[in-house]
Amino acid sequence: MAIDLRRDPDTKAGAVKRVGDQLGINPDTLRNWVQQAEVDEGHRPGVTSAEAKRIAELEREVKELRRANEILRTASAFFAAAELDRKLK
Repeated sequence: MAIDLRRDPDTKAGAVKRVGDQLGINPDTLRNWVQQAEVDEGHRPGVTSAEAKRIAELEREVKELRRANEILRTASAFFAAAELDRKLK
Protein backbone atom coordinates (compact mmCIF):
# COMPACT_ATOMS: atom_id res chain seq x y z
CA MET A 1 0.00 0.00 0.00
CA ALA A 2 2.53 2.61 1.14
CA ILE A 3 5.08 1.29 -1.35
CA ASP A 4 2.63 1.85 -4.21
CA LEU A 5 1.89 5.36 -2.96
CA ARG A 6 5.60 6.20 -2.89
CA ARG A 7 6.06 5.00 -6.48
CA ASP A 8 3.23 7.20 -7.79
CA PRO A 9 4.76 10.65 -8.53
CA ASP A 10 1.44 12.36 -7.72
CA THR A 11 1.26 10.97 -4.19
CA LYS A 12 4.92 10.36 -3.35
CA ALA A 13 5.44 13.58 -1.39
CA GLY A 14 3.98 13.09 2.05
CA ALA A 15 2.48 9.67 1.32
CA VAL A 16 4.30 7.99 4.17
CA LYS A 17 3.19 10.71 6.56
CA ARG A 18 -0.43 10.50 5.45
CA VAL A 19 -0.53 6.71 5.62
CA GLY A 20 1.32 6.73 8.94
CA ASP A 21 -1.18 9.20 10.37
CA GLN A 22 -4.10 7.12 9.09
CA LEU A 23 -2.70 3.94 10.63
CA GLY A 24 -1.49 5.60 13.83
CA ILE A 25 2.14 4.69 13.07
CA ASN A 26 5.08 7.02 13.42
CA PRO A 27 5.98 8.15 9.88
CA ASP A 28 9.68 7.39 10.42
CA THR A 29 8.82 3.85 11.51
CA LEU A 30 6.60 3.37 8.47
CA ARG A 31 9.28 4.86 6.20
CA ASN A 32 11.82 2.33 7.57
CA TRP A 33 9.36 -0.54 7.02
CA VAL A 34 8.68 0.61 3.46
CA GLN A 35 12.39 0.94 2.69
CA GLN A 36 13.07 -2.54 4.10
CA ALA A 37 10.18 -3.95 2.05
CA GLU A 38 11.67 -2.33 -1.06
CA VAL A 39 15.06 -3.94 -0.28
CA ASP A 40 13.42 -7.33 0.35
CA GLU A 41 11.56 -7.11 -2.97
CA GLY A 42 14.74 -6.12 -4.84
CA HIS A 43 13.56 -2.59 -5.70
CA ARG A 44 16.29 -0.96 -3.61
CA PRO A 45 19.88 -1.97 -2.85
CA GLY A 46 20.69 -3.11 0.65
CA VAL A 47 20.68 -6.05 3.03
CA THR A 48 17.46 -8.07 2.91
CA SER A 49 15.72 -9.23 6.07
CA ALA A 50 16.74 -12.83 5.35
CA GLU A 51 20.38 -11.80 4.85
CA ALA A 52 20.34 -9.73 8.06
CA LYS A 53 18.94 -12.71 9.97
CA ARG A 54 21.62 -15.01 8.55
CA ILE A 55 24.37 -12.51 9.37
CA ALA A 56 23.13 -12.29 12.97
CA GLU A 57 23.09 -16.10 13.24
CA LEU A 58 26.64 -16.31 11.88
CA GLU A 59 27.85 -13.60 14.26
CA ARG A 60 26.38 -15.54 17.21
CA GLU A 61 28.05 -18.71 15.97
CA VAL A 62 31.42 -16.97 15.60
CA LYS A 63 31.12 -15.58 19.14
CA GLU A 64 30.33 -19.04 20.50
CA LEU A 65 33.22 -20.62 18.58
CA ARG A 66 35.66 -17.99 19.82
CA ARG A 67 34.53 -18.63 23.38
CA ALA A 68 34.96 -22.39 22.90
CA ASN A 69 38.44 -21.87 21.42
CA GLU A 70 39.44 -19.75 24.41
CA ILE A 71 38.24 -22.47 26.78
CA LEU A 72 40.21 -25.08 24.82
CA ARG A 73 43.34 -22.90 24.83
CA THR A 74 43.08 -22.45 28.60
CA ALA A 75 42.50 -26.18 29.16
CA SER A 76 45.40 -27.05 26.87
CA ALA A 77 47.74 -24.72 28.77
CA PHE A 78 46.55 -26.18 32.09
CA PHE A 79 47.16 -29.77 30.99
CA ALA A 80 50.52 -28.90 29.40
CA ALA A 81 51.64 -27.36 32.69
CA ALA A 82 50.38 -30.39 34.62
CA GLU A 83 52.29 -32.70 32.26
CA LEU A 84 55.50 -30.72 32.77
CA ASP A 85 55.05 -30.90 36.56
CA ARG A 86 54.53 -34.67 36.32
CA LYS A 87 57.69 -35.14 34.23
CA LEU A 88 59.79 -33.06 36.62
CA LYS A 89 58.86 -35.22 39.62
